[in-house]
Amino acid sequence: MRTYDFAPLYRSTVGFDRLASMLDRAMTVDVNTNGYPPYNIEKTDENAYKISVAVAGFTDDELSIEMRDGQLVISAKKADAEGETTDVTYLHRGIASRAFEKRFHLADHVRATGAKTQNGILHVDLVREVPEALKPRRIEIAGPGKAIEAKADKKVTKKETA
Repeated sequence: MRTYDFAPLYRSTVGFDRLASMLDRAMTVDVNTNGYPPYNIEKTDENAYKISVAVAGFTDDELSIEMRDGQLVISAKKADAEGETTDVTYLHRGIASRAFEKRFHLADHVRATGAKTQNGILHVDLVREVPEALKPRRIEIAGPGKAIEAKADKKVTKKETA
């Protein structure tokens, strides 16, 4: 098993504790994790993503999509019909319809905007909405000359208006 030293990361970053714990989780995950159901993650725009999950055999009522604790949780469970008995004998059963739960860890400010099923695929649209306060902005540097000029302009304007 490989071990990585993240000390250089901590020397030049502040407030990325969640990233460090996510990296730690990713490294401890078993390599034989369940690949059911198959899924795709697409980047559709600069701040837009789409997760597509194969959900053949499930109806929209049997699917559940939730956002909790910075995660998108997609789950499905077959609805049991009450009192219904099936007399179906399968010679080969290749379409899996077993219950599942898929978790996707989302970055800050990423949220789901919609979901739809099409041709046995569940599509979940995601968008990153960065608040105005966190967007880059230019900060002017006020030097001594600029501050004096600004005061001088105000004095002149006051004299002219008086």
